[in-house]
Amino acid sequence: MILDTLRNIVGQVGRARDLNAALSAIVHGVRTTLNVAVSSVYLLPRAQVGQVNARLVLMANEGLAAEAVGQVSMALDEGLVGLVAQRAEPLNLADAPLHPRYKHIDNIGEEPYHAFLGAPIVLRGEVLGVLVVQDREPRHFSDDQESFLVTLAAQLASSIVQAEISDAVMPASANRTSLLSSEPLRGVPGASGVAFGVAVVMYPLADLEGVPDRVCDDPKQELARLRAAREAVREDFVALRKSMAKRVSEEECALFDAFAMMLDSESLLQGMERRILDGQWAPSALRDTVREYAALFAGMDDDYLRQRGDDVRDLGSRILEHLQDVEGFAREYPLRTILVGREITVTHLASVPDGRLAGIVSARGSSSSHVALLARALGVPAVMGASDLPIERLDRRELCLDGYRGAVHVEPTGVLREALERLVGEEVQLSAELATLRDEPAITPDGASVHLYVNVGLLADMAPADNVGAEGIGLYRTEIPFQVRDHFPGEDEQTRVYREVLAAYAPRPAILRTLDVGGDKPLSYFPIIEDNPFLGWRGMRLTLDHPDIFLTQVRAMLTANVGLDNLRILLPMISGVGELDEALELIVRARNELREEGLLIAEVPVGVMIEVPSAVYQIDALAKRVDFLSVGTNDLTQYLLAVDRNNARVAPLYDSLHPAVLRAIAEIVAGGQRAACPVSVCGELAGDPLGALVLLGFGIDSLSMSAGSLPRIKRVIRSVPLERARSLAHAALDCERGEDVRQLLRDALRGYGLGSLVRSDEDI
Repeated sequence: MILDTLRNIVGQVGRARDLNAALSAIVHGVRTTLNVAVSSVYLLPRAQVGQVNARLVLMANEGLAAEAVGQVSMALDEGLVGLVAQRAEPLNLADAPLHPRYKHIDNIGEEPYHAFLGAPIVLRGEVLGVLVVQDREPRHFSDDQESFLVTLAAQLASSIVQAEISDAVMPASANRTSLLSSEPLRGVPGASGVAFGVAVVMYPLADLEGVPDRVCDDPKQELARLRAAREAVREDFVALRKSMAKRVSEEECALFDAFAMMLDSESLLQGMERRILDGQWAPSALRDTVREYAALFAGMDDDYLRQRGDDVRDLGSRILEHLQDVEGFAREYPLRTILVGREITVTHLASVPDGRLAGIVSARGSSSSHVALLARALGVPAVMGASDLPIERLDRRELCLDGYRGAVHVEPTGVLREALERLVGEEVQLSAELATLRDEPAITPDGASVHLYVNVGLLADMAPADNVGAEGIGLYRTEIPFQVRDHFPGEDEQTRVYREVLAAYAPRPAILRTLDVGGDKPLSYFPIIEDNPFLGWRGMRLTLDHPDIFLTQVRAMLTANVGLDNLRILLPMISGVGELDEALELIVRARNELREEGLLIAEVPVGVMIEVPSAVYQIDALAKRVDFLSVGTNDLTQYLLAVDRNNARVAPLYDSLHPAVLRAIAEIVAGGQRAACPVSVCGELAGDPLGALVLLGFGIDSLSMSAGSLPRIKRVIRSVPLERARSLAHAALDCERGEDVRQLLRDALRGYGLGSLVRSDEDI
């Protein structure tokens, strides 16, 4: 029963359309469930979270004077509520006025209450507020009551933040109560840069919760679309009933009749039509009506009736699917489009017309997730892991992305807008300055030459990659042509793609990585369902289990290379010599087969990616077997630090400048030198000005990165002497924390006048 009550309150808060509604649902649900006289919620303004001088504000209550809401506040060192927040632990008192921290507040009706129970509202280690209940008679609240309040406070934290943010990004004309002020939405930096643009929300088909808010211009047209969709669903039910009648009993077929009756419900239809006439477009009117009715069923005591909420949601999804058919699901992309979604994919990027993509905001993912890598390749800022993103309220709104700090500003105004516009202007100026380095060599002031290559994945990347003066392709991600199709591409199809890639850079080298799917790079037509995909069936593990896929791809690569002779093959996710030996044998087999077919197949250099800790400790054995090594710092960091690089909760722990990662790279370089095997870095650390500086100091003379990053790295190389980079690398290895390494390198770059390459919070 308690679990059902918890689930019901959390559900109501999650469905709330603004902060006031969310907080009202909390205090009412708690007061009713615990049968107490007073229930209250105190919150810290978001800008004050974590600060010593923060003040808790009474934001909602039942049982005290209504006018106290929004007016009563207290510091963390004041009162019992402040004590709960200060200690970040619950407080259960039989007679609160006897406690030395008790603080009486006049004129709010608190006098008769003695029993006190407070629980902190905590999210990701930060206290956001306090949930309080009070009762008249002196008594300790029971263990069950305390457990209920603590559990509820823990579950509500993210929902309250979501409601706060959703409330804060409402249009300025809307009636709102926000604690956020002008605070930006926060994620993690995905790709550097600052840009203004218009949000286009990407949401899956038939996903009610993903539907964005949108105003309709023609209510009559929206009503017609809704009615057409309802009729289409009705026809579906008729057809389904007829089909199932041959296989199940008449009684079981009655289920479809029940759905049809629900479809004809006047109250359901009127709810949708009322919202449309109030200005909503049909999909969001449907979404909100379904939420309303599902919540009614969820609050019922009868288990059978509660489950009818699922039926309402199922019906809503069916109507939405047909609504999207009616509208043709054609999206309009503004001249400066910022893609926004729970999870932006490669196909979303590919759908934006050329030249219109200005930025990316994703609720999921991290700085090293695949879409962030592509954003850097395309030269657009990206903010990842913005898990509290109120997606449905951002569609068609003006946004400003700050990819340096991982911040999203919604319709910024005043001084903030001026500061952001200044940064955009500085970015344009910086890009113009860096463009002048296109044909300049990447040579340090003391004469050390560094080879700079580009990472690419889409053929559209090729032009910008060539425009920055790259010496070749250091990493071509062959999985992307697989991801944008609905089937495995055949050998001829792959050959055409690889030929175009190789020809674009011949005679400069082009390193093609064999298929690396799994983890955060799924194939829709080859689903892999695993509890822990990053430690599962991915990279070479998958293709060695499917040698037909691997052989087809290698044959296509070798065939595409005929007459060009600039191909290099790179093997991903190698964890030991056994996998490497097996892959090398298959490459020899593919080469021999093609020669037997009469093709003039040349010997090609083969390299291995070092991205698994076991490969670091077998570096000597691996280096003896291949022609080159390429360090994949993205996965190497993930596996060394045991941090899922797509998990926003642990994103602060993911740090490629962590001393452990730097020591592993130093060991790889040493192993390569012992075997006279060249070592390059193709992970995103190579495109980070701080990372490139320390890699240069380690003795790596070949870096591969996104086209957008290459001019910045060339600027660093041409500014910092190799000897200075070496001393910084040694100093970095002596650091104990990643932030210490970062500060060391940032200070060094600023000393060479390169501060604009590594912006931080102080720049705004």
